[in-house]
Amino acid sequence: MLFAYMRMQICRFGIQRNEAIVAETFFQLRRINAMSDHSSTLDTPFAASREKLSWRGLFDNEDLWAIWIGVGLVIVATIWFEAGSSIKWLSIAPAKWTHVAELVPQFEAHWQQYLALYVLFAALFGLATWSLEIPLFNFLRSFTFVYVVAVPIFALGQWDQASYYNLEPPLVALLLGLIISNLIGLPQWMDSGFRVEFYVKTGIVLLGATLPFSLIIWAGPVAIVQAGIVSIITFLVIFFVGTRLGLDRRLSAVLGAGGAVCGVSGAIAIAGAVGAKREHAPIAITLVIFWAIVMIFVLPLVSRELALPTGVAGAWIGTSEFADAAGFAAAQTYSGYAGHVANISGTSQAALTSFTLMKVIGRDAWIGIWAFVLAFIATTRWQSEDGVRTPADARQIWARFPKFVFGFLIASAIITYATSGEAFADFNKVVNPELVTPLKNLRTWAFIFCFFSIGLTTRFKQLAGAAGRPFWAFSAGVAVNVVIGFVLSTQVFVEHWKGL
Repeated sequence: MLFAYMRMQICRFGIQRNEAIVAETFFQLRRINAMSDHSSTLDTPFAASREKLSWRGLFDNEDLWAIWIGVGLVIVATIWFEAGSSIKWLSIAPAKWTHVAELVPQFEAHWQQYLALYVLFAALFGLATWSLEIPLFNFLRSFTFVYVVAVPIFALGQWDQASYYNLEPPLVALLLGLIISNLIGLPQWMDSGFRVEFYVKTGIVLLGATLPFSLIIWAGPVAIVQAGIVSIITFLVIFFVGTRLGLDRRLSAVLGAGGAVCGVSGAIAIAGAVGAKREHAPIAITLVIFWAIVMIFVLPLVSRELALPTGVAGAWIGTSEFADAAGFAAAQTYSGYAGHVANISGTSQAALTSFTLMKVIGRDAWIGIWAFVLAFIATTRWQSEDGVRTPADARQIWARFPKFVFGFLIASAIITYATSGEAFADFNKVVNPELVTPLKNLRTWAFIFCFFSIGLTTRFKQLAGAAGRPFWAFSAGVAVNVVIGFVLSTQVFVEHWKGL
């Protein structure tokens, strides 16, 4: 059956099976499959579900759960802060250290807090995965492994020489995950705890609590313009090169969306929108993962050699990376250079801020519009093999829009409102350590879970399955994407990003 085959293909490439858009895609595939059990292509674009709305619709995908968890934590933290308390006891994080011997007393003094934090994360993520019909017992066992390994990774990142040796938690988590996945291996049931998209979306929502809403309003339009320029050019280059190399137009469109819009989610959404063949999405997903991992290491190192300001480097990373999780790893790595590497100006937060504005606000938010436009082109201009032509549904814009972006904006608005009456001195003295920093710690934990899971779900052997013409078409877009993103970030809008 079409649905079963597609699910098998995507899972073969290590993609998280219950990513929000993947889950929605499978739901639509079931509907299409009911119409034709023997079709060799996805003959029609995905239409928005016409099922009656119910309360269950508020808890039926990871996007919405990321909002509930992230915004819920922000609300609780804000209420406690307004009451004169703080959640910093619960949002424990390793302290800075110089010698390994300093770590033992740390963990002996705070082990109850680490245990309480584990219980909190396990309860929240466990409830969400259980509601999504993921085996709860398997998830909890797997998440326990992720959390236990995340603790020393976080602690290593607090070493006073970590930035000098590029031992930032995201890179360490990714590399360790790749080693375990490719040299040791883990049981397949543990995949249920490696929720890459869920962790990163929750982290993004929590990130909103550290970005003032006024900054988003001020910098967002520039991010959207820059992202629009790069996305359109990158898509056209991949599509043109792909078709010139003899690739199917639908495969070229899926490759173009994966490189220009929103990585894995973009490739899956556009595959459905244009009626791509069942093997097209896995090919694009493989190439997105390959280049995303390469860019995690390349972009921060090149930016460091060029001594780019942190805000400028973050914007370039946000323009050039293909996946949210990989981009955050690169941006956070570069943020660690602030104050530790000579000639690099700007604050550590500026790298993450500009990256988020570029990738989340600038690029991810376009996914629904791209799905609608390409669905319209595919159904009105491109002839499918059996001649079926179905009008595009405008509701695809909403169906494909990454809902967790709303959580990011809500979290930002809550903190902005709660701290609007604070003087700058009071903000640094009280608000930052009692409210913002605890939320930053929770965000960092979520990102470490995400980066470690990326490594654990990436198999180098599987990345070799998309060689040939698709590789060269996508790589052409990568080259253009990186160059144009660099010019826009370091020349055209440089003063804007430096001003962060």
